[in-house]
Amino acid sequence: METFLWGNNIKQIEMKLKVSKYQGAGNDFVILDNRDGLANLSREQIKLLCDRRFGVGADGLMYLNASNKYDFSMKYFNSDGNEGTMCGNGGRCLVAFAAHKGIKKYRFDAIDGEHIGKVYKYSPSVSDIEIRMIDVHGIKEHSPKSFYLNTGSPHLVIFVDNLKDYDVDNNGKLWRHHPVFPGGTNVNFVQGNWGKDSSGWSQSLEPGSSLELSVRTYERGVEAETFACGTGITASAIAYHRLLNKNYITRFGKEEFYPADIKTRVKAIGGDLEVNFRYLGNEKYSDIFLRGPATFVFECEINI
Repeated sequence: METFLWGNNIKQIEMKLKVSKYQGAGNDFVILDNRDGLANLSREQIKLLCDRRFGVGADGLMYLNASNKYDFSMKYFNSDGNEGTMCGNGGRCLVAFAAHKGIKKYRFDAIDGEHIGKVYKYSPSVSDIEIRMIDVHGIKEHSPKSFYLNTGSPHLVIFVDNLKDYDVDNNGKLWRHHPVFPGGTNVNFVQGNWGKDSSGWSQSLEPGSSLELSVRTYERGVEAETFACGTGITASAIAYHRLLNKNYITRFGKEEFYPADIKTRVKAIGGDLEVNFRYLGNEKYSDIFLRGPATFVFECEINI
């Protein structure tokens, strides 16, 4: 274990913190075991810990808190120091951290409600972690190829061509602060694997079918593009299904195959993730699961 002491140009408070850093598909987090309830960091301290030049560096910070009702509780802060909404990759990394601490069950609550984690494979370095996300009831069609929904955090999903060269930063800022979203929103730019047949239609939505898409996300609270965003990837997978289903209705005049279990493989800058869900019809989605690697980076002690 390493011990860091920040320089004299940083305001010092007599507190020694033991922190761990994890990342899920490049979405990285500082995590504190706060089951004793002693950590009470200020907004400025959290912001400093997440700073990539003067601190540990992360997209966000989490407390693993004790809970009377659940196995533990998750409290998440954005890198700007403000408490954030649900973070999917953060939740997966917190489950890996809990497993590292010897916790064997992973039913926990976060700001958006109850989640259940599953450890498919645990190791001290890289674990295969899945968490159950909240159900989604209702998707707002913002334009013919963009949708707004909440997967624990608010997300605008915009389908684009040539995602690799797309200007995520400038377009993300535009929609992040757009007046149509008074509280602000996360913004996801998505390119689907359309798989067109001779009629120009898209992938099948048959039960058990697999969809594929690529996602780049501009995150609220980070105020920049991140390597991955779990709630954004989840929102993008559901919005992609919604778009394909809309195309099916246009073509055949009815919805296709529901209830239906859908698996989606999602490529982010930082790696691949998997989203599974059940479509119940009428824009209702349940049994939503986000799965992928959660990687231990390091742990250290910091005087702050």
